Amino acid sequence: MELFNQIVSAISNPNQEASTNQLGGVINAVQQLSQTYHTDPGTTQSMLSIVSHFVRSSLQEKRATGGDNSVQALVNQFSGTSANSAAIAALFSIPQLNAMISAIASRTGLDPQQIQSMLPLLIPVVLQLLQTGASSENPQTGSNPVLNQFLDANNDGDVNIGDAIQLASRFLTNP
Repeated sequence: MELFNQIVSAISNPNQEASTNQLGGVINAVQQLSQTYHTDPGTTQSMLSIVSHFVRSSLQEKRATGGDNSVQALVNQFSGTSANSAAIAALFSIPQLNAMISAIASRTGLDPQQIQSMLPLLIPVVLQLLQTGASSENPQTGSNPVLNQFLDANNDGDVNIGDAIQLASRFLTNP
């Protein structure tokens, strides 16, 4: 819930990149993905939750070695609502990728090949959601409250992209 609150706060803050159009693009990309791969929204939400867990771990590692600005630059470079295989290579080693695919397959029952074909869109969409908190004047700085909330400095694990997207969808349809 805190992550979603940060996103809503970013939408109302003119100093941050977030907009309802940007949020709508994320939701549309997720819905299109579900339709293209014939997965129900619950399965896609489960996938997003697992992917976000792995993205968070990867970004936390990268922040520990390169700092906040390097993580923000990575988010800026690979975020979007179109497929981008380079995002996978930038964030994950082969063992991490295989662990993520295995976790998704175990939880959703989807075929690992199907999961692998969906990841080039799922990962940029997660990053796109994280980019909403970037500074509109200087998006390269690491002072992004949405990203910082996602990386969950206190490590209590209370972050879920799947839930945030579901809440965002409700927010956009019932303003």
